[in-house]
Amino acid sequence: MKRAFLIMAMMVLTIGSWAQLRNPVIPGYHPDPSVCRVGDDFYLVNSSFQYFPGVPVYHSKDLVNWELIGNVLDRESQLPLKGATSWLGIFAPTIRYHEGTYYMITTNVGNGGNFMVTAKDPRGPWSEPMWLEQQGIDPSLWFENGKCYMVSNPDNTIMLCEIDVKTGKQLTPSKALWRGTGGRYPEGPHLYKKDGWYYLLISEGGTELAHKLTIARSRNIYGPYVGNPKNPILTNCNMLGQSMQIQGTGHGDFVQAKDGSWWVTFLAYRNFGGSYHHLGRETYLAPVEWKKGQWPVVNGGNPIDTLMKVKTLPEVKMPQLPTEYTFDKPLGPEWVYIQNPDSAKYEIYSNRLRLYGSTSSLTKNDRPTFVGRRQERQNLLMETFVDFRESYSGDEAGLTVYQINDGHAEICLQGSREKTKVCFKAALKDLSGTFAYEEIDGYEAWLRVRSDGNQYFYEYSTDGKKYKTLVKISCTLLSTETVGGFTGVVAGMYCTKKVEEELTYANFSAFRFESE
Repeated sequence: MKRAFLIMAMMVLTIGSWAQLRNPVIPGYHPDPSVCRVGDDFYLVNSSFQYFPGVPVYHSKDLVNWELIGNVLDRESQLPLKGATSWLGIFAPTIRYHEGTYYMITTNVGNGGNFMVTAKDPRGPWSEPMWLEQQGIDPSLWFENGKCYMVSNPDNTIMLCEIDVKTGKQLTPSKALWRGTGGRYPEGPHLYKKDGWYYLLISEGGTELAHKLTIARSRNIYGPYVGNPKNPILTNCNMLGQSMQIQGTGHGDFVQAKDGSWWVTFLAYRNFGGSYHHLGRETYLAPVEWKKGQWPVVNGGNPIDTLMKVKTLPEVKMPQLPTEYTFDKPLGPEWVYIQNPDSAKYEIYSNRLRLYGSTSSLTKNDRPTFVGRRQERQNLLMETFVDFRESYSGDEAGLTVYQINDGHAEICLQGSREKTKVCFKAALKDLSGTFAYEEIDGYEAWLRVRSDGNQYFYEYSTDGKKYKTLVKISCTLLSTETVGGFTGVVAGMYCTKKVEEELTYANFSAFRFESE
């Protein structure tokens, strides 16, 4: 009897227990999640748009706790980003595993179109791109009987073709499968096979308020596909979900855990200060009930909330990103640059990060000298010490909160051989310029940006102890609704110069980045 009780207890621990699932599971700018399982491990990728390196890779044991383990596209030969903004660059990727190889397929909008890379280890290295013929965005893969199929959405239609996984060559003509239920922008297709049915999951409605997941199925991979009578299977744009902080739910990918349970990862965003979101589209998780021969039901048909009581997998904690940097080693995979960085402008030097000024401003958007991290939660504390002695009139170095090239705000030192200024600058579409400044003695200061989710506070100190707020602004000013963009806030350090021939650089040290 005792042994039977212990066996039952172990089974309960194996299948997980009821718990509060806190969404998002990967907060901040982590849109378009795609996930696969290999044994006990889950791997997830996100789109990265104009940022380098591209396509972050996350690892989890329980689908709730995730660790950033690298980036798929970490070489310029894999990721040309000339001229990319947050409307261009790397759109939604898909990750799949088949017979010992990991595959990542995606679109580089503006610099080449659809391509695929492979690796034996999701941490890399990943191969050079194999460019693909069938275009559209959001390509995905399905492997079956020694064949590899690709789906994407040229001409607002989900199309299917067979490709050679070793070369990327298209082997069959593109075949139209489904146009969705009538929502705009049918995209984000993924194929699955279950109980003799091929299921085609897509997103519709655009990646904004009306975003939703819809699904169709067929007995034959080439169709015809018939939509679920209860579509959409996921949306918060309805009577039940309209009052939730979470909106824009869609672009999902199913995955089955080892215990047989089904889950969906998907994107959504959280509103702050009304109907505004500045943190970007984030990665969310919900349970799926998928009975034999029936349609999948996401979260019992209920809307997605920030806290949901669900039966989770056994919890496995993962390492978290650092909050303090002494710049005594190369920057980790959490750091990103705008477009392909000029490596000569970034140097780890004696426990300092030295940034050499570029004549391209953040607004000009031509490989500016910038390096930053995704703001993951509404509370932010970003702080650093800046030494800007090597500067001239018109040069700048400091901290920026960046949404898009014409939507950002910063606190900076403006250089001069005579007098240094601490300035608040911003570019908010047509409203741009220096809006406040104070002169300080010397050429160095502590700069800080704080946020509580409703406001950003731009502050400085000359002794690292007593801070003065130079300006505070509403977070809504840097939201997608105000300045546009597909991404979310990335906050970090930058340095610009006015004259190309002058040598300008800033030393940053004791950098803190806390986002809770």
